[in-house]
Amino acid sequence: HVQLVESGGGTVQAGGSLRLSCVFSGYGYNPYCMAWFRQAPGKEREGVATGWSGEETYAETVKGRFTIVRDYANSRIYLQMNNLKPEDTAMYYCGAARAISGTCLEYKNWGPGTQVTVS
Repeated sequence: HVQLVESGGGTVQAGGSLRLSCVFSGYGYNPYCMAWFRQAPGKEREGVATGWSGEETYAETVKGRFTIVRDYANSRIYLQMNNLKPEDTAMYYCGAARAISGTCLEYKNWGPGTQVTVS
């Protein structure tokens, strides 16, 4: 199994920036598949930056504003969020998945999350 812990959330004004962090450990996942998700009240969880390292798929609503950064030496991934909007308000989670031949499989493991609120 995999252990995931997010941090870095908080409250920020529209137009501001935040950098989220997720530390991962354990087994049963591929580090190159570490990804970011979010869930707003009343909505389903959605992928923010998912897929194989270097080939990430970004949600249309965050393209050009969010960037996933990977630091394998420290078993961490980051989510750099710039030009934040009120619509970005959500609980943010990092997720893990197994992979086969460079393709990430289903994401079904997430950390406890970190709250991001944009006013």
